[in-house]
Amino acid sequence: MSKVAVVYWSGTGNTEMMANEVAEGAKAAGAEVSVFTPDTFSADKMDEFDAVAFGCPAMGAEELEDTEFEPMFNDCRAKLSGKKIALFGSYGWGDGEWMQTWEGSCKDDGAELACDSVICTEEPDDDAKAACQALGKALA
Repeated sequence: MSKVAVVYWSGTGNTEMMANEVAEGAKAAGAEVSVFTPDTFSADKMDEFDAVAFGCPAMGAEELEDTEFEPMFNDCRAKLSGKKIALFGSYGWGDGEWMQTWEGSCKDDGAELACDSVICTEEPDDDAKAACQALGKALA
């Protein structure tokens, strides 16, 4: 049984809804799933999991949330090489550039992206929820 961590930050609840769908998808595929927020996850925990889903909405000028999520994620970057990961998040404006930038930095760090990242505008609709479930299954 694979062990999957779902690590997310959510300001409005949209990314939290996505994280719950990712966790459900991974569980449905037989994984043991643990869900964390940035204050309860760190680079020290990376080795405990076979795969990690990171979720963060776009903030400001299409960037990661910078007070809680980004510092935690930057600490984890040293452990991304060879790690199976997936990314997800919501946004309210722009075109998803923050996700493209985030994917690029993860690939530069040697991460193995398990599937296409999932983004949605504002609250996830049924298609976004299904995509999040598929993301969780891809990690399991």
